[in-house]
Amino acid sequence: MTYFCESHEYVRVEGEFGYIGITDYAQKALGNIVYVDMPDVDDELSAGDDFGAVESVKAASDLTAPVSGVVVEVNEALEDEPALINKDANANWIIKVKLTDPSELENLMSEEDYLASVQ
Repeated sequence: MTYFCESHEYVRVEGEFGYIGITDYAQKALGNIVYVDMPDVDDELSAGDDFGAVESVKAASDLTAPVSGVVVEVNEALEDEPALINKDANANWIIKVKLTDPSELENLMSEEDYLASVQ
């Protein structure tokens, strides 16, 4: 199941893990992404905290954690080719976290609600 937040991040939940990235709407608004700043593995994130940034030729945008968790993996492919997010934002997640409070998912939007909020 995938959940969304107003700041244009998503979290795709698979078991006890969440894959966090930016939405397709956000990557289109940013334009060509040239750099992704990611946290380190084992960093602890709290929902609502900034955990990195995405930079494009047009702007830089902070990344906000939609859920709390411990970073277990970063998408290293983005270090060499950040534009992968422009090719497919849903497939090219930024970080993988082990969820520490799954009840926080209740505070996020469904895809339908998110899409309605950006129209």
